[in-house]
Amino acid sequence: MKVFVVIPAAGLGTRMSAAAAGTKKKKSKQFFELQGTPILIHTLRKFDACEPVSEIIVALRANEAVEFTSLIAGEHFRKPIRAVEGGEHRQDSVANALRAISAAPDDIVLVHDAVRPFVDQETIVGVIEGVKKYGAAIAGIPAIDTVKQVERTSDGAVVVATVPRERMVMAQTPQGFRFDLLKSAFDEAQADGFLGTDEASLIERRGEAVHVVMGSPRNIKLTTPADLEIAELYVSRTNPKT
Repeated sequence: MKVFVVIPAAGLGTRMSAAAAGTKKKKSKQFFELQGTPILIHTLRKFDACEPVSEIIVALRANEAVEFTSLIAGEHFRKPIRAVEGGEHRQDSVANALRAISAAPDDIVLVHDAVRPFVDQETIVGVIEGVKKYGAAIAGIPAIDTVKQVERTSDGAVVVATVPRERMVMAQTPQGFRFDLLKSAFDEAQADGFLGTDEASLIERRGEAVHVVMGSPRNIKLTTPADLEIAELYVSRTNPKT
């Protein structure tokens, strides 16, 4: 059984644009640096270090492929890493990656956000084991804050209900699936014109069960300049400068 990792990395990250103010070239968020190393490379290192992983496929914007190839050349990764062209939406990028994979039906595909560089080995392996047992599994953590359901109005939002917190989880990545299950879900979504918020949502709409394995509060997604400040702190604690 092989384990393929798909990293959709074609997004521009508009919410991170404030951090790029004053630069000559607009940079995609996955190429922002933490202690001199692009976020994407930090993320790839985590999966390269994971023993069960067989291959990594990164979906990129066409104009960033050359820069990416140059970056990984100096890393000496142990696992094969391939780049495919990304699409307008995350779903398009993952679909392109799936078409590039030569996998058996029972092989495992993990999809992970390019800008979650602090995923730990326990979470990755936990999702892999979850897929082996259930066919579909995602990392997630219990909701800590009170969750309110709202109704949007012209004046903003009005609370209509308080959602029981014990029934809520905050979804993370990786999200993992048997190849045949994920490929079928993507094919059906494309045929129906359905655009999901994540890979699990495509499985859910088929009526399939998606199991949750424990993620980590440190497995944050870097989407704003404030997230970069937290990320720098994490990296400095892990790799203190000498």
